[in-house]
Amino acid sequence: MPFERISIDPNICHGQACVKGTRIPVHQIVRMLANGDTVEDLLAEYPSLDRADIMACLDYAAELAEEQVTPLPALDR
Repeated sequence: MPFERISIDPNICHGQACVKGTRIPVHQIVRMLANGDTVEDLLAEYPSLDRADIMACLDYAAELAEEQVTPLPALDR
């Protein structure tokens, strides 16, 4: 699952996914958006981020939320 703008380093934020080059966890950005903050609010709050970083956080979260369906063989009865 390669993401150019997301990094996971066990020495930064306990290995949580963060915006690359920062200590801003992906979950924090996603949660702030879920709680009603706008992209513009986040850009003002975190001047080191740009819009592409925020979109990368959403893309990363979507990838994690995507269901992995494993087909099971039919049972013969």
